[in-house]
Amino acid sequence: MRHARGYRRLNRTHEHRKALFANMAGSLIEHEQIKTTLPKAKELRPIVEKLITLAKRGDLHARRQASAQLKEERLVKRLFEILGPRYKERQGGYIRVLKAGFRYGDMAPMAIIEFVDRDPSAKGAADRARVEAEEAAED
Repeated sequence: MRHARGYRRLNRTHEHRKALFANMAGSLIEHEQIKTTLPKAKELRPIVEKLITLAKRGDLHARRQASAQLKEERLVKRLFEILGPRYKERQGGYIRVLKAGFRYGDMAPMAIIEFVDRDPSAKGAADRARVEAEEAAED
C-alpha cells in the first residue's frame, strides 16, 4: 500500500526529478503557459506556486531561495519583477491545469499548465527576441 507517499516518482531518480521540475518551472515562468503530461503538470503546480509566494515576499532571502531552485538569474528577475507584483493581492491559486487530450504516440494524458492571469504575448516572446537578435547580428 502506498500510504503517505507524497509525490509522484515519474520513473526518475531524485536528481533527475529535481532538474526536470527546475527546467519546467523556468519554462513556465518564461512563457507563462506550457504543455506537458498531466502527472508532471500536477506535480509542477505546488513548486511554482511556492516560487510565486517567495516573489510576493520579495526580500533578499526569498530571492536567494528562488535562485537556488531556478538556476537562471533572468528567470528569478522575471519572477520577482513581473509575476510577484502581478499576484500581490491574490491569496493563492496562481496556476491552472487544463486537460488537453492524449498524446498521439503513446496515449499519455496531456495538460496545459498556465498562470491564471497570464500575459498572452509572453508565450514565445523570448524565442522571437532571440531570432530577431540573431538576424540583426547577421546583417
